[in-house]
Amino acid sequence: QVQLVESGGGLVQPGGSLRLSCVASGDSFSTYAMNWYRQAPGKQRDLVAGSTSFGTTNYADSVKGRFTISRDNAKNAVYLQMNSLKPEDTAVYYCNAARYQVYWGQGIQVTVSS
Repeated sequence: QVQLVESGGGLVQPGGSLRLSCVASGDSFSTYAMNWYRQAPGKQRDLVAGSTSFGTTNYADSVKGRFTISRDNAKNAVYLQMNSLKPEDTAVYYCNAARYQVYWGQGIQVTVSS
């Protein structure tokens, strides 16, 4: 069983930055693919960025060049650095861990508004 706890969300102005963190409980963190998803009101939950256990990363087209996913296996943590934020980035962001099973965090609100 893996528990995921996100932090770092909040309200930011357009053009600003936020850094989301997700800390996982349990062992073998380095063997998990770690992902960030987001869900805006009335929309489906979409993949934002992913980091495989091999260290490769992938991004949704809408965030390429603005968001960066990174992980610290020694701290059981994955991060999402979000720069040049836009109002359309407003959503609940979820941390996800995947190996043989999929685990989700509780989600954290990010609001981009002036």
